Amino acid sequence: MLKVGVIGATGYTGEEIVRILASHKNVEITVLQAVLEKEVSISKIFPHLAGKVDIICEKPDLKKAKDSADLFFLALPHTVSMLIAPQLLKEGKSVIDLSADYRLDPDSYEKWYKVKHKDVPNIKKAVYGLPELFRDKIKNAKFVANPGCYPTSVILSVAPLLEEGLIHPEGIICDSKTGITGAGRKPGWNLDNPGIKDNFKAYKVNKHQHSPEMAQVLKSVSGKDAEIVFVPHLLPIERGILSTVYMRLKKEHGYERVIRVYKEKYKNCPFVRIKPETEFPQLKEVAFTNFFDLGLAADTGKKLVIAVSAIDNLLKGAAGQAVQNMNIMHNFNETEGLI
Repeated sequence: MLKVGVIGATGYTGEEIVRILASHKNVEITVLQAVLEKEVSISKIFPHLAGKVDIICEKPDLKKAKDSADLFFLALPHTVSMLIAPQLLKEGKSVIDLSADYRLDPDSYEKWYKVKHKDVPNIKKAVYGLPELFRDKIKNAKFVANPGCYPTSVILSVAPLLEEGLIHPEGIICDSKTGITGAGRKPGWNLDNPGIKDNFKAYKVNKHQHSPEMAQVLKSVSGKDAEIVFVPHLLPIERGILSTVYMRLKKEHGYERVIRVYKEKYKNCPFVRIKPETEFPQLKEVAFTNFFDLGLAADTGKKLVIAVSAIDNLLKGAAGQAVQNMNIMHNFNETEGLI
């Protein structure tokens, strides 16, 4: 059994990781830590875990944690993981970081997160944890930078055509909508909030910190500088991301040519579901799953492809994908605990 710890166990993502691991046949949860007023059983914090996971969620104690687990999920805020990860890696532990601390190069990180990176050497050691594109690297990794939720939805929508050279890398327009859990647990941040209830709005228009992550990863898979125009929106729902991506074709390729590229790229990817022609994904179809659902439309006259994708932001966009990465790293069934 793999002994696993979750640091940051009481956030939305940490809770989901614990829930998934509770039914994972190859894993024993041995450490749960979070910033708490009082140490208490995790099932007291999350009653749905009663009888499944009842160990004490402790206050942060890295020395104690290092002696109790072999792999750690860091479900921590941005800028915090880079203080914790190097200490665990130094002890030979495997780490899957769900923050943005190891996704970008140091200069981009400082520009977008307004903090100078404190663990630059380990940035290059981190494998970007998007299994559909980097499975072979993840297999041999000790340190994985789990992708952001928006980038997961967009990169998987764009990468096949960009890599194949069928679309122009400039002017890729990404229109994405997310539920409120994407912002993490915040006081008053719920569906009764008057700024959220019965409302729908764009935010950080073309200035969101996930934009450089999308561009950086798409360049790494295609060798081309991808120009991403990204506009996120907040939906008055709990969870889910629906992204509509507009890409310009270099030639008048029809639907059959386009769909063939995606089916070939994702033929061995158990969590990718491609819709039949004229059908498009809905958030209710992916909620509480680790699936990435994709629908496609091609307009030959306008040389345009429209890709519509849907994921659960807390699962394929975070916790589920992190467990998927763990499964690959340790040669478990990739879908274990997730289906």
